[in-house]
Amino acid sequence: MNRHLVIMAGGIGSRFWPMSRPENPKQFIDVLGVGRTLLQLTVDRFGKDFKPEHVWIVTSAAYKEKVREQLPDIPEENILLEPCMRNTTPCIGYVAWKIRKKYPDATLVVSPADHFVVDTQEFRRCISTGLDFVAGSSNILTLGMKPTRPDTGYGYIQSGDVASSEKNILEVNAFREKPDLQTAKQYYSDCKYNWNAGIFMWDASTAEAAIRMFEPEMAVLFDKMSESFYTAKEQEVVNELFPQCNKISIDYAVMERLAGKPQQLNGQKGGVYVMPSDFGWSDLGTWGSLYAQTSKDQNENAIIGAENISMIESTDCIVRASGQIKMVLQGLDGYIVADDNGTLLVCKKNQEQRIKEFSETLKK
Repeated sequence: MNRHLVIMAGGIGSRFWPMSRPENPKQFIDVLGVGRTLLQLTVDRFGKDFKPEHVWIVTSAAYKEKVREQLPDIPEENILLEPCMRNTTPCIGYVAWKIRKKYPDATLVVSPADHFVVDTQEFRRCISTGLDFVAGSSNILTLGMKPTRPDTGYGYIQSGDVASSEKNILEVNAFREKPDLQTAKQYYSDCKYNWNAGIFMWDASTAEAAIRMFEPEMAVLFDKMSESFYTAKEQEVVNELFPQCNKISIDYAVMERLAGKPQQLNGQKGGVYVMPSDFGWSDLGTWGSLYAQTSKDQNENAIIGAENISMIESTDCIVRASGQIKMVLQGLDGYIVADDNGTLLVCKKNQEQRIKEFSETLKK
């Protein structure tokens, strides 16, 4: 089967500071304390459904050696290096153009590198079913995660009519931005709304056609870049042209424009569809999301990393220790405590949205 896995692994994970830093972001860290990094767990999750030569990693040029060290079976030509951050549309465009040059009929699943999944068997079933649905068509499929709470930190997908009852696939009416709490409660009570996980499936030709339709200037740049693909000049050309790409997410560039408005792509009518899924999912984007997926002690404290931590009269905390220091924590209720490389963070869990702000105070 001509199925390819694309993993986007170029982010800096600023909301996981101080554990995650630009020089060593969260996707390359054993965040869960299980002996595997988030990037490795992502590849593991897809199992043996994809041959190493059909696995592609798009990351920053600064992280090339980290990827090679953690995923030694992936061919070097399948590690695509972005010279700068330009959001997900240029990321997907680069890999789609490159894959299609060598595999014209490839079908892709695109996934971030920092997700967590409980039921990997159900996850793989959903991916396989979804790839069957899009293969050979101009359709785009995304997975919609069944909400477990009225969360304001996720975007939402509003589904419409049934497209395939057998595969449990629905049309997408609209993508909704991260809501306020009142709106999130409305979405949570309405079965037509699911969390947007940012996992997409489509043919490489469809990805190219969609970007060509909605971001034509970017398509011209990738046409030029593709002349050098699989040659010694590829990185030089990419370094020159990639920074000229518009900085825009695939949600804004393609998905929102196609939702509820099918277009002619590759000579076929193509639209955006969603498969509502429930396999225990989190994007592990914040300390709070990590806390939700971590086992707790009798006082609802989650401790990750070192064993030399003593929790005294403390409840509802998440502690991530590097093992460099011993900790005694007394009287804390609802706190994040994390140390890394000589930096210690202690802040309230309900203030974690300010962590980037906190990290910047040390630069002054």
